[in-house]
Amino acid sequence: MTANPILSATDDGSPTTDIYRQFRGLIVSGQLGANERLPTVRQTAADLGVAPGTAAKAYRMLEQDGLVVTRTAAGTRVAESAARLPLTVTRRIRELVAEAQAAGADPDVVIDVLRVAWRAIGGVTSGSTSDEDGTREPTR
Repeated sequence: MTANPILSATDDGSPTTDIYRQFRGLIVSGQLGANERLPTVRQTAADLGVAPGTAAKAYRMLEQDGLVVTRTAAGTRVAESAARLPLTVTRRIRELVAEAQAAGADPDVVIDVLRVAWRAIGGVTSGSTSDEDGTREPTR
């Protein structure tokens, strides 16, 4: 991971959930690759202005989901088996974000619309991903 913090404090909800979601997003989008080291719990807590216990809880959630592996000497690293979105999906999301920013859209509104659209497609759950050919694969 880079020396500069790539996470930001948010006021949307639980700090633990915010930290978890931000790291999860970085991992599944491929911005954090397999075996890449996350900052220490203390560093994450300091960067985001939260208690170390809050950051540690988020790291445990990531580990429970199989996204990271924690080893004493090696620190916390992205798991080899961490699921990633297909590159085409990541590109389209980035394009959507750029277009929404250019239009002055509120990020929360864009996210809410995305959630509604996601749910409107029958049979699509958060536990699977779709390849370009439309086949479904469970997330790991």
